[in-house]
Amino acid sequence: MSRPARIVLTPGEPAGVGPELCVQLAQRPHGASLVAVADPQLLAERAALLGLPLNIREYDPANPPPPAAAGTLEVLPIPLRRPARCGRLDPANAGYVLACLDAAVAGCLEGHFDALVTGPLHKGVINDAGIPFSGHTEYLAARCGAAQPVMMLATEGLRVALATTHLPLREVADAISAELLERVLTILDHDLHSRLGIERPRILVCGLNPHAGESGHLGNEELRIIGPTLERLRARGLQLFGPLPADTLFTPQQLEHADVVLAMYHDQGLPVLKHKGFGRAVNVTLGLPIVRTSVDHGTAVDLAGSGRADPGSLFTALDYAIRMAGGRNNP
Repeated sequence: MSRPARIVLTPGEPAGVGPELCVQLAQRPHGASLVAVADPQLLAERAALLGLPLNIREYDPANPPPPAAAGTLEVLPIPLRRPARCGRLDPANAGYVLACLDAAVAGCLEGHFDALVTGPLHKGVINDAGIPFSGHTEYLAARCGAAQPVMMLATEGLRVALATTHLPLREVADAISAELLERVLTILDHDLHSRLGIERPRILVCGLNPHAGESGHLGNEELRIIGPTLERLRARGLQLFGPLPADTLFTPQQLEHADVVLAMYHDQGLPVLKHKGFGRAVNVTLGLPIVRTSVDHGTAVDLAGSGRADPGSLFTALDYAIRMAGGRNNP
């Protein structure tokens, strides 16, 4: 990329730690143009609460900003529906959270921004406002017209992608189909190559059941669905290994030469990754026409305004987005 990357940032839930993490992010230069989509007054109040300097400049799409100096943040203003208080979730501001996301996605699709970095939002309070919402991943896919988003978390030495995302556990087995796995694995292979510069990704695939089904004695999804799908995709040139028992897949010997693990459901793979790198991990949505990264944690409303929230994951998400937007290899 011949110019600095242009990154758009959404702080997420206004009563949580997202706004103050954005303020902390603005305390350093990043070599990229950074624009926050938020209520400027909210950011100013959180900066004052933390005792941090913040010079807010209104974003002008006709004049994209250069990389800002430390303590300065470009802001695309979206007004809160109601004043936000630290730690007090308010369904009245659910529309504000989604309006920020909508403006950021539109900016990416229109070419104003090269990547989107999202702060944590609270799914429950959005649903409490009467807006059906299952998560960032699904919402962004709908906004971008993407048929199959793939959620992947990454930290140093480990990437974990998910075949299913935010589903109740009792629905997971019914959701695992040959069609789903083929779409997810094809996207995973393609985006690891095109976005991250990995020539031929090595993908380890978990089984669904304990011991990967124990030859059909503990479930037959591996024999009926997962195994045959992997065979078909191997014949097309994908480097796939599995289905493997999840309890032994996440060992140093198995992971030594792997580029990513595909877990069948959310809590099969993400506890391992978060144990390894919580606070230094990044959430990446693959399968979108835009680059999107996010933090690996929630809104932490109990920490909002305290100054104790760790911005490490947001810094990692920004770094990952800059490198993906710039086409650099192996972030």
